[in-house]
Amino acid sequence: MRKLTIAIALLLALAGTAQAQKPSASAGAVDAQADQRQLIDQMQSLDHFGTRKILTFSTMYGVDGPFVGEDNPIRDVIGDELPWTVDGFAIGDLDTRGHLRILVRGLVFADDPSVPPGLVGTNDEPYFRGLVSCLTETDTGVETQNVITDGFPANVHGDSFIHATLELPNPCVAPIVMILAGSEDKWFAVTGFESATGGGDGGNPSTH
Repeated sequence: MRKLTIAIALLLALAGTAQAQKPSASAGAVDAQADQRQLIDQMQSLDHFGTRKILTFSTMYGVDGPFVGEDNPIRDVIGDELPWTVDGFAIGDLDTRGHLRILVRGLVFADDPSVPPGLVGTNDEPYFRGLVSCLTETDTGVETQNVITDGFPANVHGDSFIHATLELPNPCVAPIVMILAGSEDKWFAVTGFESATGGGDGGNPSTH
């Protein structure tokens, strides 16, 4: 219960940060705040039913640097051929029943010389998918097992809400959550962060 309270406090703080970054009372900002509130309320209600969380996260790392392309895959999943960034926020959770939720705002192509100018700050995929990667036991040792959701609508601004129930391997050890393209098995964002200062938890925790 203490962990859930801490997570909710972090999400509330994140909601305030996201609102402060967009001072205009736009429909998008109002929708984002409502989505965050819904996720927080659902997390509270799930706890009352004794659902055990494996992960609760409020930051994701957009594919960048050496992770771009095929050279350095994560859990057998390669990065997109162009860098991406979380320009708004990414929050979510995963429980032992396989319920996965990712609320993302602003998952878009990064402002990078390798990205065509017309694509910077946009998303060109109509759907995002969620992936959970686990290490699990086999008769001979340990292997990676990845399970993927169906596609969920994503707009040109990189906004989406992925919510699905997956059949996780048993055991599911050291899980990692990714956001994939809807059209191919390449990751755009993964649980993690990069500090703007190069050390500690600096800057916006959902961007890099």
